[in-house]
Amino acid sequence: MSQHYKQTYIYVGMDLHKAQHTAVIINCWNERLGEIQIENKPSAFDELMKFVKKHTPKGLTPVYGLEDTGGNGRSIAVHLVENKQIVKEVNSALSYSERMSNATTLKSDSWDAFCIAKVLLARLNELPDANPQDIYWTLGQVVARRNSIVKHAAMLKNQLHQQLSYHYPSYKKFFCDIDGKAALAFWEKYPAPHHLASVGAEELAESLRKASHNTCSTRKATAILELVKEDGATKRNLQEQRDFLVVNMVHDMRRSRELIKEIEEQLRHLLAMTDYKLESMDGISTVTAAELIAEIGDINRFANADKLACFAGIAPKFFGSGGKGKHEASGQGNRVLNCIFHNLAVQQIQVAKGSNKKLRNPLMYEFYQRKLVEGKTKKQALICVMRRLVNIIYSMMKNKTEYQRNVKQADIMVTIGKTVVAFFVT
Repeated sequence: MSQHYKQTYIYVGMDLHKAQHTAVIINCWNERLGEIQIENKPSAFDELMKFVKKHTPKGLTPVYGLEDTGGNGRSIAVHLVENKQIVKEVNSALSYSERMSNATTLKSDSWDAFCIAKVLLARLNELPDANPQDIYWTLGQVVARRNSIVKHAAMLKNQLHQQLSYHYPSYKKFFCDIDGKAALAFWEKYPAPHHLASVGAEELAESLRKASHNTCSTRKATAILELVKEDGATKRNLQEQRDFLVVNMVHDMRRSRELIKEIEEQLRHLLAMTDYKLESMDGISTVTAAELIAEIGDINRFANADKLACFAGIAPKFFGSGGKGKHEASGQGNRVLNCIFHNLAVQQIQVAKGSNKKLRNPLMYEFYQRKLVEGKTKKQALICVMRRLVNIIYSMMKNKTEYQRNVKQADIMVTIGKTVVAFFVT
């Protein structure tokens, strides 16, 4: 009688943390063979492999299950893959479900690792192979850094609004945008009204012309001075420290913009290395392209666009029982990627403000309107646009091609080498 294929492996579940990792080894009968705790550093990874080899019976092959191959466990995942070990990604929802399915719920590194090993055994063929490629991981890290600075810049702007409301009650009438170049130059030089006491309209205009590329007129300067006069005196005790806050925020906002520019330059460099041409599509900027590629990773891990749609939580799932039910949005999948596709879909059906009513993507807008006519809600129609975008992005990444539109021949045209593939919107 031949062996079942699962009997040819031993299973190593790993609970991963910043400082240390815990590994539990089991066989196909859920029997513990050994347990080890190692530090999260490359020099300790070989120790783990030696320990696993020691507890691997002759003729069997170890397979590792890692819960976090993109964060705390990335270093060990890379090490194991480079040493030609079998490494699987274990979704944290699966290990959590396994842990909670026991009559007595436990919580420790050892128990978590054991639960991961049990999931690895039960779902060996379903779990994806770990593929921690440097380019996608690095892209994700750079994108995360940019998002952090953008968030910080937004907080700074809100803080500046608050401080200006104390100093200049009518500050919103001064400039269209309080963090524009001319505005920042003004707040830096005149953080409070008392600094303008001996400043005339022409002097003020002259000081702002360089920052505003000569767009700030004497009339504008006169209007600012009149508003300041109407507001009355706002100088209070400890004014010097309050002025310092405004100037310091201005410096921080400028530095944040410089950092964002530097990061976006690095993103352009990394995108060129991937050879993907997502930016050729309207609505996809350098940042959006980087976010898409960082979340999707190696496109070859998805057999088709349907798999990518499921991964992004865009493909509807059937919910029903007793012969009744309907397809609904699952609310699962990669929510970050889902949000990116949602924002991209909104841009594709945008109509420009003003009299010209120019459409960003007439084909997608027509497709969206057609779905509304069919009786779908706006939310459902937008999801249809998102699903269509998944097909396009998948094809562009799979074949490394540019996006082209040819209204006369087809709805969506993607060039593959010398061949043009048409995607008809239905």
